[in-house]
Amino acid sequence: MPLKENQKYRSWVEVDLDHFTRNWAEMKRLVGSGVRILQVVKADAYGHGAIEISNVALKNGAAMLGVANADEAVQLRVSGITAPILILSPSTNSEINEIIKYNLVPSVSDLSFARELQKIGKKAAIRVPIHIEVDTGMGRGGTMHHEAFKMIKEILDLPNLSLEGIFTHLSSSEVMEDYNRMQWSLFRELLDKLDGEAIRIPVKHMANSGAILNFSEFHLDMVRPGLMSYGIYPSAETKTKASLYPVMCFKTRVVLIKEFPKGYSIGYGRSYITDKPTKVATIPVGYGDGYGRILSNRGEALIRGRRTPVIGRVSMDMCTLDVTHIPDCQIGDEVVLMGRQGQECISADDLAAKLNTISYEILCALGKRAPRIFFHKGKTDTVEPRLRRIFIPDEEKSISRIDNIIRYCFQTRARDEELGDAIYYEMFETLFGKEDRQLELRTNFRYDIRVSEFPRQEVLSDPLTGDYFKVTTHIEYIKTLKNPIFMIGCALNDEQLAGFFEDKQCEYRWLLNRGEDLVMERDFRVNSVRIDHEDIPIIRTENTARGYEVWCGEDKLKKKLNRPARVEIEILTKKSKSNNIFSVYLVYPTRGLDISFNYEGINFKYVREVSFFSGKQPYPEVTREKGKSVKLRISDNEWVFPNSGVAFFWGF
Repeated sequence: MPLKENQKYRSWVEVDLDHFTRNWAEMKRLVGSGVRILQVVKADAYGHGAIEISNVALKNGAAMLGVANADEAVQLRVSGITAPILILSPSTNSEINEIIKYNLVPSVSDLSFARELQKIGKKAAIRVPIHIEVDTGMGRGGTMHHEAFKMIKEILDLPNLSLEGIFTHLSSSEVMEDYNRMQWSLFRELLDKLDGEAIRIPVKHMANSGAILNFSEFHLDMVRPGLMSYGIYPSAETKTKASLYPVMCFKTRVVLIKEFPKGYSIGYGRSYITDKPTKVATIPVGYGDGYGRILSNRGEALIRGRRTPVIGRVSMDMCTLDVTHIPDCQIGDEVVLMGRQGQECISADDLAAKLNTISYEILCALGKRAPRIFFHKGKTDTVEPRLRRIFIPDEEKSISRIDNIIRYCFQTRARDEELGDAIYYEMFETLFGKEDRQLELRTNFRYDIRVSEFPRQEVLSDPLTGDYFKVTTHIEYIKTLKNPIFMIGCALNDEQLAGFFEDKQCEYRWLLNRGEDLVMERDFRVNSVRIDHEDIPIIRTENTARGYEVWCGEDKLKKKLNRPARVEIEILTKKSKSNNIFSVYLVYPTRGLDISFNYEGINFKYVREVSFFSGKQPYPEVTREKGKSVKLRISDNEWVFPNSGVAFFWGF
């Protein structure tokens, strides 16, 4: 599909997300509804764009995403992807902190790594989900099959590890040979032994693209397609077993046309000498773009629906084409180096054959300097174009790094908004994040305060109640849910409040006593808790050394974990009439804010607000309705940084 006229690039990679969706439909047909699918998105989704591919795969029902290392997974997390992510390669100890912080699933191949993961998981007070990799003949990652049972038994004794999956990897699934069945036999033997010992591992998987097509009995609980999801067949013999559509094309444009006489040398090393008058087109693609030097005098391109040979050496940034047989060729013409044009097609397999490599390498390397243009529902403007990802976050915190991030963010924003957003997120992590957990970004924050008199009947039964206002506070925001069981904490002092902030299960905190004679278990009450508009039960309340704790939650919330959810909390407390100030603090980066102070029916002579907001928009829009309310608003597009807030004070 041609680009719009206003979207012209020197060279570009087209990624057809509609073709990707069609391939997903085919994969689901092949494996059936009872088998889950893990989408492999390592190496930037084989060069297609990991973030965009992941989002489409998840919309089509992907159960997990597969990456090569923690850095690739963190890029998905900071882009807003919350689905389970499995690190398919053995992880290093240095990656454990990121695994913990970003809720990743490592594959475990040896006990030493498992023990280190247990130690850090215990320190962080969490259970880390893991998958065991078993080497049944690949000779790469994984624990040896004859040692796997013993290792699994030992891992089951590590209380902070949760054994969620077990897998092996086939070395030659693209062909129908007995070695695959030998690997299957070894894996099946291990699984039977585990079943015999009543060791239940929820997810068992071994089938990559080749096995999905060639060995349906290997599908087990989950499959791991990579190549076939991108429309490439693992081998010639699998082409009759599915209907796949190539997702990637690599295109460029003619930037120069020249006429040369017979006997003129073209390119470095004079490897091509014209044998007749020749019309030559120069294109701005070379081995720096992943178009291999070995294609010199061997490669082909498509112009105006016709094949044209590469002549001369492929240099770093340019190569040349013989277009003598295309008399109407002109500067600006589209050139297809991989993909279809008219009735002609150059596939990844065609390029791989000429380069004596495999299609995997072609996809990962080709067009690495070119922007990706994403087609979705036949349009090119539904997903922003972008460059290959080069930003990898780390956890080093320093003033110089913050300075570099800010500088790079300014440079990047102009050409790649998605990359700028990722850097923007990492700035938040650097400035406000914790080492052992991912920063909680919140959006659409609503804080509704209603001050009223206690009913006359309550005042008659307890005269001291008349010295207080009844304050009902409704808090509402959207965040990624991390715990099915969580706590709302009420503190009497700053020390207790700080303790609640350190507790990962504390969803919200309240500081009750500012010189007022209040009792937490009597004067602080959680009226209701809702997640996505559904009531969540209060499990228990208890007064502890660190404050008053209200525990909420239920098992059904597990389905919502690691996904954005709307949280609503309503709290009832007292406010002494002698204390004429009420403060609201924001302690997490928050996008969008509405705070409402409602006092209708209270004989306040005046109500004023003093706000202290940090961020791009430090001055909220203020709306006052005399005798009724004061409202503050910051647009849902604007970020408010931590340690912002507002204080309302009044007089009679």
